[in-house]
Amino acid sequence: MLILAAFVMASPRHAEGHGAPPPGRLWVVAAPLGNPDDLSARAWATLAAADVVLAEDTRSARRLLAQGTSAPGAALRTADQVILSCFDANESARAEDAVRRISAGQNVALLSEAGTPLVSDPGFRVVAAVIAAGLTVQPIPGPSALLAALVGSGVSPDRFTFLGFPPRKGGARRRLFDSVKLHPFTLVLYESPLRTGETLRDMAAVFGADRLACVARELTKTHEEFVRGTLGALRDRYQDDRPLGEITLVVAGADPNTLSAADALTDEVLGK
Repeated sequence: MLILAAFVMASPRHAEGHGAPPPGRLWVVAAPLGNPDDLSARAWATLAAADVVLAEDTRSARRLLAQGTSAPGAALRTADQVILSCFDANESARAEDAVRRISAGQNVALLSEAGTPLVSDPGFRVVAAVIAAGLTVQPIPGPSALLAALVGSGVSPDRFTFLGFPPRKGGARRRLFDSVKLHPFTLVLYESPLRTGETLRDMAAVFGADRLACVARELTKTHEEFVRGTLGALRDRYQDDRPLGEITLVVAGADPNTLSAADALTDEVLGK
C-alpha cells in the first residue's frame, strides 16, 4: 500500500501548484509470462498510477489490470485511464503521441503481452522517441522468457548472446547460424512451435549434432517444461512432434577446442 501511495503522490495528475504541469515519464513494465503472481507490487502500483497504458495486446492488458484490482492492497483503475494498442504497424504514431502526453505531464506505461517490452516485442521506437525528447524512461523490471529459460536450461549462463527470432526461411536461418557457429557464448533464441523442429534440424546441421541444448516451453505456466539434450537428440524428438506453447531455445557455445583449431587454421592460411 505504501508503494502505491508513493506512485500516486509522484503522479503529475496529483501535483499541486499552478502553471504548466511538470513532464511525466515513460514506465517500461515487464508483464507475467503466464503466472500472474509474478507481477511485482511495484509493477501493480505503476500500472495503477499510469494515465495511459500502451499495450501490445489491449485484451490481455485489460485482463491483467482486472486481476490486479482483486489483489490485496491493489487500487482500482481510475476512470480516466486510457489503454491503447501499440504494435509494429502503429508504433511510430504511438511514439509521437507518447512524447506529447509525457511532455504535458502524463505518465505512460508500456506493456507487452508477456515478458519485458522491447525484447523481441514492440516498444523500442517509443523508448527512443521519449529519450530523444529529453524525457524520462524508467524500467520496471520483472519476468523475461530469455532469462527464465537460460537459468533453467543447464547450459552455462556466464556469457550469452540473444538472437531473438531467427529468420523464417531456411536459407536465411542457416546463414544466421553459420555466422555464429564458432561463437563461444551460449546462444538464446525464441521460436514459433510451428518451426521448432526445422530450426533444431538446421542447428544440428550447422553446429553439430553433439552440441548441448535445451528446449524451454510454457515458462511459468502449468505445463512448464525443460527438455535438455544434444541438438541431434532434440532434432529427432521434435522432427514430427510439434511442441505446444511459447518456445525458447538455449544452445551451448562452441567448444574451446574447436575454436583453437579454427584459429590455428586461420593463422596457417595467413602465413603467421
